[in-house]
Amino acid sequence: MTEPGTPERPVSGPQESTGGSAAESLPTRRELRAQREAAANALTEKSSDVVPVRRVPAAAAPQVPAGPTPPSASAKPQPTSPKQLGATAPNTHPASKKPARKKKSLLSGVLTLAVVPGLFLTVALPAYAFAPGTGETQFAESSSHLVAEKDSQNVDVPSVAANVTVARDGYTAVSGAEIREKVAQAEAAARAQAAAEKSAAAGAYSAPGPRQEGDDYPWPGGSVGSLSPLNYEYRECVDFVAWRLNRDLGATSPFRWVWSNLTPGGGSAWEWPDAWYSHGWQVSHAPIVGAVAWFTYNHVAYVQSVNSDGTVTIEEYNQNSDHNYHRRTIPVGGADLYLYPPPT
Repeated sequence: MTEPGTPERPVSGPQESTGGSAAESLPTRRELRAQREAAANALTEKSSDVVPVRRVPAAAAPQVPAGPTPPSASAKPQPTSPKQLGATAPNTHPASKKPARKKKSLLSGVLTLAVVPGLFLTVALPAYAFAPGTGETQFAESSSHLVAEKDSQNVDVPSVAANVTVARDGYTAVSGAEIREKVAQAEAAARAQAAAEKSAAAGAYSAPGPRQEGDDYPWPGGSVGSLSPLNYEYRECVDFVAWRLNRDLGATSPFRWVWSNLTPGGGSAWEWPDAWYSHGWQVSHAPIVGAVAWFTYNHVAYVQSVNSDGTVTIEEYNQNSDHNYHRRTIPVGGADLYLYPPPT
């Protein structure tokens, strides 16, 4: 038997007997409805029991109150709406201090505007001494300043000062033309001195002109390979030229130039320029009468004359290895170097 209006519950499987009736073991439809309403009321009470979170300062950690214990461990927490999240979220941003900074900057600007002009005005004040006066004049020049200014106008100039004459020096400015003239004179004097030194270094017979020519060698029969009184070998080119240097100097007894003081570094012809350089004697590519014509093939000759047609007449011994006297004319550039006569 069932209540009127309540359908019979279908049986999905065989019912085991528990010692009671089937109506006592299974809930009725009213009981299920009552359970659902109880569960809905429980959820409504849970949402109404949520306590709103109070805003706390940023320095303090937010404390979230624990909600009521759910009915069962398997029940899931109900989601909170965005509105509730916005209402209950703690404020984590620190309080702003910008207004205080603005007040401080404004105060410092006012102080600057007040102090800086005051400093300028203090420096620019006139240096008047304080002298109380009458009426509106409160500041004026000191009396000592007025006395000094008054006394300075009463200076007595003695009559002797009127007779003093101003001394002026006698110096005058030098013009550019005078400077150039003095420089030209100094350069001319330097050139004349250099020419004199060059002439003295060239020897007493440095002026071009004919000299005595011919075979005047004093030892034409000397033994080849033996030493002459000049300490060069007889009838060699070097012995003949050394003889001519002594002859032009007029030093024939005793001889002025011998091997030991003319070419002490060596008697061969190729060593003669080194001897001239070591002595500091003059050498040139321009020939003069009485100079030594030097050839790179180990030969020297005597310059007898310098001709107007650009040639040079030379005298020599042993020009072709025959140990005899020769005379010939060559171009000025025919000799590789000209060794000027040693200075006296």
